[in-house]
Amino acid sequence: MKLTKEKLGSCSEIKLIILSLCLIGIGMLTGCGKQAEEIPTVKLSIWADERMIPLIQDGIDEFQEIHKDEVLLECTISEEGEDTCRDTILSDPEHAADIFSFADDQFDDLYNNGILQEINEDAEAVVNESGGADSTVCKLVTKEGKLYAYPQTAGNGYYLYYNKKYYSDSDVAKLDSILDIAAKNNKKFTMEYGNGWYLYSFFKGAGLDLSINDEGTANDCNWNAKDTKYTGVDVAEAMLDIAKHPGFVTLTDDEFVKGVQDGEIIAGINGPWNSSYIEEAWGDDYAAVKLPTYTVHGDQVQMASFTGYKLMGVSSASDYPEWSMKLARFLTSEEYQLKRFKLLGECPVNVKAAESEDVQSNPAVSALGAQAPYASIQRIASPYWDASAMFGVTMAGSNSGDRNLQELLDEMVEAITADVQ
Repeated sequence: MKLTKEKLGSCSEIKLIILSLCLIGIGMLTGCGKQAEEIPTVKLSIWADERMIPLIQDGIDEFQEIHKDEVLLECTISEEGEDTCRDTILSDPEHAADIFSFADDQFDDLYNNGILQEINEDAEAVVNESGGADSTVCKLVTKEGKLYAYPQTAGNGYYLYYNKKYYSDSDVAKLDSILDIAAKNNKKFTMEYGNGWYLYSFFKGAGLDLSINDEGTANDCNWNAKDTKYTGVDVAEAMLDIAKHPGFVTLTDDEFVKGVQDGEIIAGINGPWNSSYIEEAWGDDYAAVKLPTYTVHGDQVQMASFTGYKLMGVSSASDYPEWSMKLARFLTSEEYQLKRFKLLGECPVNVKAAESEDVQSNPAVSALGAQAPYASIQRIASPYWDASAMFGVTMAGSNSGDRNLQELLDEMVEAITADVQ
């Protein structure tokens, strides 16, 4: 199928046409004795995160070599973020790529809209390699006993990175000390306030609740509670105290990496997708640990987190579902999950890959394991994201309009709990 989506600017669409080198001329014999003209040509489109494109290209090359006597692949690889895949597809389902990667919280929307092809190629093996039918990830991607996506990575969560040149192990247990040490050294600690992915840490850590209803049509949220042990206002005040600290700055993912590389950032909350950049910048001083506690109403409260998985799907509208499934299976195999781990530091979901020495000795994987008791699978209806981001931006700006905090919380919760349109 033809891919029409375009990206502009520095992240322009990248098209890579991979042609089989085994086809030398029309009428020549292949290694298996087939006439070259008998080998079918299969055109596939693939969406991938920008940083994954070289690895995807290598995978296609290897896959083509293995199947050179069966198929001639013409693959177009285009950039599409794993966090934006659902929205892009649902805006134009007919032009979805044959193969695409996405975060697990997008699965239900893609499945309910009929986007996902049932995986009937090696489905049982895929399930067994991912921990079995009762594993969390397999339950997430299985509907009525049928598999609808390939598990790709585990631990799509976040934790604390820190530079051991400035911090001891005990220093990073509390956010207060992390901030004080950063300010003392004229450096910064960072997390992204204007992102509900991270904002969740404060409210859930303080015992306030957020969930999606059974119908998947709206969120339940009590972040504006007045009668809980820690109220919504308590949490908001704690966030403001952090935002006003001279050792704090709110940065996006890309800005966080740049700050680490520039030397301004010496600690920050982020995920495994940036671990390789941070390790390269800090070298032997690179370290990662579970999230710290933060001060709420005079008490130390453990910060919570979201966790999840990254998946690969095949479009139900693909003209070549069989070859799409074969290729997606190959790109999410034990071998390629380990290659993805080495490239991006993202933990494999494949059991054998996850048990490898390289994975088990990695600080980021260790940090994810330590954070796991305080992490929740992300299952949130879409109104949450804009509403929480707007509140976070207000907190990051130290509530410059001096708005009543309870009113701000009430407005956020009203928007979070609105019905999905």
